[in-house]
Amino acid sequence: MNPSPSNREIMRGRCWTFAVLVGITMLTASCTSPAETPSAPKTSTTTSPAPDSGPAVVTPLLAGVIAPPIPVPATDGKVHLAYELLLTNVLNQELTLTSLDVRASDRTLLNLAGDRLAYWMRVFGNHTPTRTLGPAQAAAVWLDIVLDHGATVPAELMHAIGVSVAHPEPPLFPATMTETVAPVTVQTRKPPVIAPPLVGTNWVDGNSCCDMTPHRMALNPLNGQLWAAERFAIDYVQLLPDGRLFNGDKTKPESYPGFGADIHAASEGRVVAVVDGLPEQVPGTNPSGLPLDQYAGNYIVQVLGDGNYALYGHLKTGSIKVKVGDQVSSGQVIASLGNTGNTDGPHLHFHIMSTPDPLRSNGLPFVLSSFKLDGRIASMDAIDAIAAGKPAPMQPNFSPRDESAVSPLVLDVMSYAGR
Repeated sequence: MNPSPSNREIMRGRCWTFAVLVGITMLTASCTSPAETPSAPKTSTTTSPAPDSGPAVVTPLLAGVIAPPIPVPATDGKVHLAYELLLTNVLNQELTLTSLDVRASDRTLLNLAGDRLAYWMRVFGNHTPTRTLGPAQAAAVWLDIVLDHGATVPAELMHAIGVSVAHPEPPLFPATMTETVAPVTVQTRKPPVIAPPLVGTNWVDGNSCCDMTPHRMALNPLNGQLWAAERFAIDYVQLLPDGRLFNGDKTKPESYPGFGADIHAASEGRVVAVVDGLPEQVPGTNPSGLPLDQYAGNYIVQVLGDGNYALYGHLKTGSIKVKVGDQVSSGQVIASLGNTGNTDGPHLHFHIMSTPDPLRSNGLPFVLSSFKLDGRIASMDAIDAIAAGKPAPMQPNFSPRDESAVSPLVLDVMSYAGR
């Protein structure tokens, strides 16, 4: 269902994404601070391996990944490997994907075919699910490998892609073939363990991994390469006790329970970028005419160590309590939740990234040290009811539970203890 310009965008990611320029489906805005000049992460692209001893085979479909996946445990009791496969049709004719298997040695970890494959695939510049690539077209497939908790994480993944062409050219390539391409080594680094950046109840993970959320789908073409900065980004939205998003005039930030809430440093670390002074936006409308450096609104970037940077975005005007160079402690109040930048409703945009640049970076997974998982919103379609001011419909028969050292998933509703 296509979202319209309304409060539902808080949950669907238009709060910090905008319509296609040259990207795939959504393009996030750059918020680079002059205080730090980011360098490209070493894991931003994967090149093809050197030829092995086998024979050369024509592969009409080129394939590679943006960044190798990092395993992360989540609230569903599973371990997720979320990453993106980039595809290019080098033929002068249409090409159709019939299947896509992700394999580890002799195991098939994921099989996509038919509508299920189309759901996860988009041609660059097109929002429509598809399995077809026109002549010289390129596309992305968003992959989520889900493993049982405690299962052995594979060291390497390979992609077997079934391809069909309308006009084969034997002996170079037949009408149907399977390409085994794009080997990628799974990273062994561990996601950082951080504290929740907020305190209180009814905090919704409105837009994060690992479904086809706008955050997950935001690929940014910058400086000649694609970046997936928001791969694991969360839009934190707070609901009222009765499950509604706002109370009163929905065009006023004060009608939203989260507006003005304290934002806490998720870990200790030095502040490396700060932007303040941008005005609050009017909820329920999508800002227009913003320059790229204002899309994150007022924000803070904090270095956490081990190549991890934390972004706190859309902060309330004048609320930032830290400056570049400050060393902050975990739990320290650093700002207030606001509605600045490219947002149509008060929320906190939070993610961990590979550089200090909120856009020109790769999103990295993280886990929260401890929290209570109170429930889960029934589905993404339920957001329409929330945007209309109705209580959020919840998944039935959900048993609240305490969680530790796991990552929230989209639509989780959580409570975070005070510190």
